[in-house]
Amino acid sequence: MDNEPDKIELEDQGIRITWQDGHRSIYPHRVLRLKCPCAQCVDEMTHELRLDPESVPMDVRAEDHLVVGNYALQFLWSDVHYTGIYTYEFLRSNCTCMECLAARD
Repeated sequence: MDNEPDKIELEDQGIRITWQDGHRSIYPHRVLRLKCPCAQCVDEMTHELRLDPESVPMDVRAEDHLVVGNYALQFLWSDVHYTGIYTYEFLRSNCTCMECLAARD
């Protein structure tokens, strides 16, 4: 499946994912942390944001990651948050590269 990561790198500027189809995505740490899909950060019923962005440090970063099954990644954030499961589909649809940003406009 082409939408699975081939390589995941935790870098100073963000999380770099090289996908099996060769596409490269970089996600700034704080941007991805603010998009955490867990029940603590997003209301399960209304899908409204529960996370106060001001509660997330500006210098938050992913310290480690786990592969969840064949469909997602889970990150351990420097603010000790770890319950978010980021599906590959979610990550690809939130890619911040110029090509993907232009395609979404």
